Amino acid sequence: MAKQENRTVAQNKKAYHDYFVLETYEAGIELFGTEVKSVRAGKMNLKDSWCNVVNGEMLANGVHISPYEMGNRFNRDPLRPKRLLMHKKEIMKLMGEVKQQGCSLIPLSVYFNERGRAKMLIGLCKGKKNYDKREAEAKKSAQRDIERNMAFRNQ
Repeated sequence: MAKQENRTVAQNKKAYHDYFVLETYEAGIELFGTEVKSVRAGKMNLKDSWCNVVNGEMLANGVHISPYEMGNRFNRDPLRPKRLLMHKKEIMKLMGEVKQQGCSLIPLSVYFNERGRAKMLIGLCKGKKNYDKREAEAKKSAQRDIERNMAFRNQ
């Protein structure tokens, strides 16, 4: 049987624009049946989502999973907080870093691993200022110009 690679379902591109990602962590997501079917269909949005710790549990807020068309009464609220599955030590470490450093926990992407489990990549992030965003955009633009010129020369 061939090994299946991770299949990305949703990405939070805005997070990379608005934040510096210091570290990343992988967490499982507690989903219900119709939510899993909707996520597999790609009906998920991570824009404007964030994570927090409540009573020792990590929750993802603002993650929108569209209702499954065939789910009828089994569908859940699309914006309900989703519980993330992490070790207690990891959660406490992240909670301490958020309080001390003033960082944020932002969902970066959701994917299915080789075993078919839904996983969320969470970033420990620090907010960018406007001048940081302009600087990053200038670097991207310069890199694009360099690659374009190199491709033009190789033709």
